[in-house]
Amino acid sequence: MTRYNKEFKEQAMKLSDEIGIKRASEQLGIVYCTLADWRKSRNRKNKADVTTNDTAVLTEREKQMMKEMQELRESNQILKDALYFFAKDRKK
Repeated sequence: MTRYNKEFKEQAMKLSDEIGIKRASEQLGIVYCTLADWRKSRNRKNKADVTTNDTAVLTEREKQMMKEMQELRESNQILKDALYFFAKDRKK
């Protein structure tokens, strides 16, 4: 089993992006599946990085929304208390 260094893998993936996996694997003497697996791994890693960044943004947005929800709950409670006060006064 042949081991390839990181730099070779990156260059091979770059070449396969430009000319296609099949032609790149033929030119470099690499098995097609090996190059395809490297690309799949790279794509999964890139998607995971994007998801991590999105989660950080969503977390900040969630914090903002949670604060707003708490303020709205407090406002609703004040309105309910006022309604109860006026309804009680009307019954007399």
